[in-house]
Amino acid sequence: MDLLSRRRKFAVNYKCETENLPAAVISGSITDYCLHLATILCIYKMPQLHQFLRRVAFNNSAGEEVSFNQNGELLSGFDIINWVTFPNQSFVKIKVGTMEPQAPVDKRFFIQDDVIVWPRIFKQALPLSRCNNKCQLGFHKRKKEGEQFCCYDCIPCPEGKVSNHTDADECFECPGYRYPNNDKDGCLPKEIMFLSFEEPLGIVLAVFALKFSLITVFILGIFIKYRDTPIVKANNKNLTYILLTSLLLSFLCALLFIGQPGKVACLLQQTAFGVIFSVALSSILAKTITVILAFVATKPGSRIRQWMGKRLAYSIVLSCSLTQAAVSIAWLAISPPFPDLDMYSVSQKIVLKCNEDSGTMLYSLLGFLGFLALVSLTLAFLARKLPDSFNEAKFITFSMLVFCSVWLCFIPTYLSTRAKSMVAVEIFSILASSFGLLICIFSPKCYVILLKPELNSKEQLIKRI
Repeated sequence: MDLLSRRRKFAVNYKCETENLPAAVISGSITDYCLHLATILCIYKMPQLHQFLRRVAFNNSAGEEVSFNQNGELLSGFDIINWVTFPNQSFVKIKVGTMEPQAPVDKRFFIQDDVIVWPRIFKQALPLSRCNNKCQLGFHKRKKEGEQFCCYDCIPCPEGKVSNHTDADECFECPGYRYPNNDKDGCLPKEIMFLSFEEPLGIVLAVFALKFSLITVFILGIFIKYRDTPIVKANNKNLTYILLTSLLLSFLCALLFIGQPGKVACLLQQTAFGVIFSVALSSILAKTITVILAFVATKPGSRIRQWMGKRLAYSIVLSCSLTQAAVSIAWLAISPPFPDLDMYSVSQKIVLKCNEDSGTMLYSLLGFLGFLALVSLTLAFLARKLPDSFNEAKFITFSMLVFCSVWLCFIPTYLSTRAKSMVAVEIFSILASSFGLLICIFSPKCYVILLKPELNSKEQLIKRI
């Protein structure tokens, strides 16, 4: 208490006669008295002691360096000690945690709640260093503006994210092969999906593919049986056989897209589809050119007659088919398709599909088919007004209109669908376009062969010229 009455005496760490307040209280009294005196004397507001402490550095009893930063904050860490007293007034010190100011934020404070021994007279709940309850699973913390650092709001995790522990700072996304549950507090495994033969859509498409294949076989059998009749021979019956065979294969090709995609199925899906359709379209193109040349060659003095014959038709089919086959072989050699897992198109499913890998090769294959279809449509349209005995051009025109319409509708529909719906759209387009060619070109001839045999004669054909 001398410091209260002897202001002009020298005091350690204090500039004499510049301040009326003491620098520190050094006393042997108990702790409570010292704290009260320090409050009365406003010691903690004095800058001189802080300046001195900034330059202090010493080793404690554990050999650790103790120092302060420029703000007077302790740089070294603290051990949190639990004093356990016994009835005989003895006690023991137990380390229950640490506080390291220089450690990372999430490791600065550590305490073991289960190690702390509370006095028996302590009947209250444990103190909480926060102003709200913990955030539960499926929520994350968001600091309240203008409030203490321990005050925060609990915000539900956004769509597609989860939190699987309390007081989560941030929610996190599930791995690609898992998806969040409804409570957003855990991840569930995704189910692998593909267009299979067991599900209703796959069964319906497979049944139609087989049904159309049987119809094609039936028509092919009719044309083979009546191969010597004028209506079959009128426009190169061998081209008719090639066209019907390619349409049969196109229906069966659709089955490659159903079922679990494997390495072989992925290699054959697009390439087989491209080559088979090239044979069909080139056969139609050859038939159309044959009709035009047959009519032009009947004019007196025409030199087109030398181009007539099976050789021209076969060369058209062979050249177009080999071109498409070369594109397919190059695709398989450079960047072949392969089975792939699409984990993000469907939120709770993993889509097993064939990855075409090279968009350029796929578009080249489809572009060549489009070119053949456009040329066939144009030539058939120009030849639609030829005499009735060669009126197959009219049926080809209508069939190519159906074919082009189907594939023009296919493009936006395919791009707007996901997962196995994309496969179903492509299968439907293959079946619809092939069946359109089959019905539009061959149903009139089958009608005459089976129901109007009197019209299937050479005399009837000559009358129509």
